[in-house]
Amino acid sequence: MNAVATSIVLIGMMGAGKSSVGTCLQRHTAFALFDTDDIVAEIFSKHGEKKFREAETQALRQLSETKRAIIVTGGGIVLRRENLQILKRLGITVWLDGNEEALFERASRSGNRPLLQVKSPRRSFARMLQARQPLYRGVADVRVDTSMLTDEEVALVILSKLGRVGANPQPGPPVPATA
Repeated sequence: MNAVATSIVLIGMMGAGKSSVGTCLQRHTAFALFDTDDIVAEIFSKHGEKKFREAETQALRQLSETKRAIIVTGGGIVLRRENLQILKRLGITVWLDGNEEALFERASRSGNRPLLQVKSPRRSFARMLQARQPLYRGVADVRVDTSMLTDEEVALVILSKLGRVGANPQPGPPVPATA
């Protein structure tokens, strides 16, 4: 963990709620919000996964280590070793985890996940999750199971846990939970 970091970096599998929780955290902290998927979204469909992963790394490199931010990453951010080092420099890394069923159900809702547009999406998802879990575990400073919590509850758990590890973000007024 970066001892002087002020950013909160969210990692985890698709369906963990990173973008939604990031929005809740931003409201509580008034930190800037950066979502790497928003920065590189169209690249996957136009140029494929390899170019997408390269763009994702470039987006990470451009983020500041000195400004407070909520940084939301794509589920595969941990697949490149260089990204793991950047994540650690950027801030306190929070792994949003959950049980496989809950994660898959959430990830499948929108129907626009390129990595799930395969013959056996459930099997593909299970393989991705199994391969990524050790990587998430290895880089995470904090782990939160999102399976049974609302986005707002997850955000509040994160802020509570970070108070104990020294990040000490200043929470704002309570915000109603989102559906």
